[in-house]
Amino acid sequence: MQVKGKNVVLGVSGGISAYKAVEVLRRLTEKGVNVRVVMTKAATEFVTPLTFRELSYHHVAVEMFEEPKGPMMQHLGWMEWADLFVIAPATANVINKMACGIADNLLMTMALSCTCPILIAPAMDSDMYTNPITQANIAKLKQLGVHFVGPATGPLARRNVGPGRLADPKEIAERALELLASGATWRRSALEGRADLKHLHILVTAGPTHEAIDPVRYIVNRSSGKMGYAIAEAAAERGARVTLVSGPTALPAPRGVERVDVESAVQMRDAVMARLPGVDVVIKAAAVADYRVREISAEKIKKEASGDELTLQLVRNPDIAAEVGKVKRPDQTLVVFAAETSDLVEQALRKLREKKADLAVANDVTEEGAGFGVDTNKVHLVFGPDRIEQLPLMSKRDVADRILDGVVRLRKEAGLM
Repeated sequence: MQVKGKNVVLGVSGGISAYKAVEVLRRLTEKGVNVRVVMTKAATEFVTPLTFRELSYHHVAVEMFEEPKGPMMQHLGWMEWADLFVIAPATANVINKMACGIADNLLMTMALSCTCPILIAPAMDSDMYTNPITQANIAKLKQLGVHFVGPATGPLARRNVGPGRLADPKEIAERALELLASGATWRRSALEGRADLKHLHILVTAGPTHEAIDPVRYIVNRSSGKMGYAIAEAAAERGARVTLVSGPTALPAPRGVERVDVESAVQMRDAVMARLPGVDVVIKAAAVADYRVREISAEKIKKEASGDELTLQLVRNPDIAAEVGKVKRPDQTLVVFAAETSDLVEQALRKLREKKADLAVANDVTEEGAGFGVDTNKVHLVFGPDRIEQLPLMSKRDVADRILDGVVRLRKEAGLM
């Protein structure tokens, strides 16, 4: 990534994780990026401006009305200079004020006058992060084209565990470098950019399937559905009409998404194929069981009757992705997932070829943070043998946007957008 000489303003707000912003600064400057730091007064209670000044070789801005270090007021001059504005950590206070256009300190004033891309790394207690007000304002900022990284789920300041932990500084820096290298611009309205999917009907499959053994028991895998639901949510926020065909999960349907509940692989196949003619994109994120029981018992199987061993005869389930690939039209895009434990890229390329898919999303479920049930993922976007993008560990919501970005690129290259 060519980022040397690019300019970043790093905003640091008053959370306990403010000290981690030092590592973000260090990683950016190591890549040749020029970094200026703006801090809230609360942030200076956790880390001194001197620390950032010595590592950035630039004056650290804190006071709104201090004498500017150039011919222009800081909130205007710095934003004109910046190629990217990173706020890490971003407290609930900062996020909620930013969404409402409040500019009551220097950092918030810079955010309001910013015309370059913005990357926010939330950090707060889990109750503050999951508060409906915070969630609504995060969604609002995302619709306006603001980028997010994290938060992670883990131990928090009050010794509880939950979402709200600042993303790893390495992940924040890598996302910032990616945005700088991509030449991304901040699109100021939903109509101008983040509604880039508004003419598409996207079908997403998510979750596991349950394959019945008897009225009580079934075969299932470890999928939570979080990745598919994140994709459905992101697509809806970007203006798409979204149909979510979901296996059994405990997740609520994303706002504005039509959810079709199914249980078995056969039911999921029927739901997908019935809707296929009317959709533009199919994203197969569900972890469909490969096998089902040939004969489902009408009554609960008693262990007394079956003895010490129970033999189940299994038959192959339909391969939904392969069926879609065989009949999809040239103007339809198919994305498949490859959750593997070895030979990641090779398996993804095989699926890409055998399913006649346009993009394979591959992850190694044995890697920490990339398996089932977690809020993060680390994937490869495999478009072909000579076009593979390896993404760092990031939230599933961020991965969802990167997958959708890939879909947009594919459709533009094919003259479909």
